[in-house]
Amino acid sequence: MSDKYDSTLKYYDDNKNSFTNTTVDLEFSDVQDRFLRYLEPGSLILDLGCGPGRDSRYFLSKGYAVEAIDGSEEMVRIARETTGLPVKQMLFNELDETDKYDGVFACASLLHVPSKELPEVIGKVIKALKNKGIFYLSFKYGDFEGYRNDRYFTDYKEDTFAQLMAPFHELAAVDHWISSDARPGRSDEKWLNVIMVKIGE
Repeated sequence: MSDKYDSTLKYYDDNKNSFTNTTVDLEFSDVQDRFLRYLEPGSLILDLGCGPGRDSRYFLSKGYAVEAIDGSEEMVRIARETTGLPVKQMLFNELDETDKYDGVFACASLLHVPSKELPEVIGKVIKALKNKGIFYLSFKYGDFEGYRNDRYFTDYKEDTFAQLMAPFHELAAVDHWISSDARPGRSDEKWLNVIMVKIGE
């Protein structure tokens, strides 16, 4: 595991309480429901980088089956308490499933993966998705890559995201939008949101 992950995971372990307090009960149904619109009732969702479990808890409340993973030991512990799920502690590049999930929800999580490593992770997500599976991912909107507030970030805009996804002919974008940060006092921060469908290999 690279030092980029060490530093980022340490941030979430060290700041578990403050991060949980500002995110776990945050109203986020606009995005969650926009993702669920593409899934059949009862579908199996992987919450990829689940943090304290906000999204997993919401999907469970709507009747969906959910699996959740996160790299932070403390986030996993809190997410288990929040959701009642057996949340797994693992890194994104350790994902090793085939044709399992109807949807993968990666909210503000893959943004911590260095750009050179992100294609490998996306390939693993594609493998893990069923045909016609749905993939949501979000990034801070911009051109920055590097450390910010003790965490590693890779930001994207529409053009750079298109370049990132160009090799993956198995995925097609079905929705994308720019949103403001939902946390109080941070509405000036913008996010790139994309929903993709696996169309076959």
